Amino acid sequence: MEVSMRYQKMFDKVSANNHLAYIPFVIVGDPDEALSLQLIDKLVENGADGLELGLAFSDPVADGPVIQEATLRPLANQFSIQAGLELIGKVRKKHPDLPIGLLTYANLVFAQGIETFFNKCRDVGIDSILVADCPVKESQLFSDKAEACGIQLVFIAPPDASDETLEQIAQNSKGYTYVLSRKGITGTEVAASKASTGFLKKLRQYQSPPLIQGFGISEPKHVFDAANAGVDGIITGSAIVNLINQHYNNPQIMLEQVGDYVRSIAQAAHTDHANTA
Repeated sequence: MEVSMRYQKMFDKVSANNHLAYIPFVIVGDPDEALSLQLIDKLVENGADGLELGLAFSDPVADGPVIQEATLRPLANQFSIQAGLELIGKVRKKHPDLPIGLLTYANLVFAQGIETFFNKCRDVGIDSILVADCPVKESQLFSDKAEACGIQLVFIAPPDASDETLEQIAQNSKGYTYVLSRKGITGTEVAASKASTGFLKKLRQYQSPPLIQGFGISEPKHVFDAANAGVDGIITGSAIVNLINQHYNNPQIMLEQVGDYVRSIAQAAHTDHANTA
């Protein structure tokens, strides 16, 4: 099935202006369905170039305590995978040109049946899927089904990967490659290191799709460091989710603070970085 061109169009647009793509992350259905939709609208209104959305899962091994806390609310509300996908479908209808990626875990895919899950994702307008606990050496578990559905399968490139693994990631990751500046789990309590330019150059040498840096990016300075290292975009998750955790009982403050934060990161990403890389 034909693959969406949304990521390519996004990267073409930001690179033409020497900008970084900014892709914020939240858990769908958190704190509840109505507020989740409002939060996602806030992300887009305040400068998101794309979205990375997560499904609540009881054992999110790649995520730190901030995101783990957030996943408890949709689970307590019995907010199902199907409800999460339907919410993403509503987001797609509102924002037809925005790239939407899904971050999930293998158990959720297997529980639905791989083909069923990927078909559902395609039907609601998801462009990419990152299975956080699926290393590239296991890519065949999902790659054929993803390709058949026109879904772009994204892989994580850790900074200590061997050249052989980096080459596999570059060749198998579609839409973009999620590059880590440091090992570990998500969270703002451990700031990002500046990604190694040698590591990034190897991925480009192996013809990787665009490079998006995540884990530990929480303030504008980290965005400039990422631009300096030569990535194509950045993801922030824990800093946004932390604001939700702090203020979900006061939705107006929560929405205002998330909007202000996202705008500050988007402004840093959308600076002319022509002379920084």
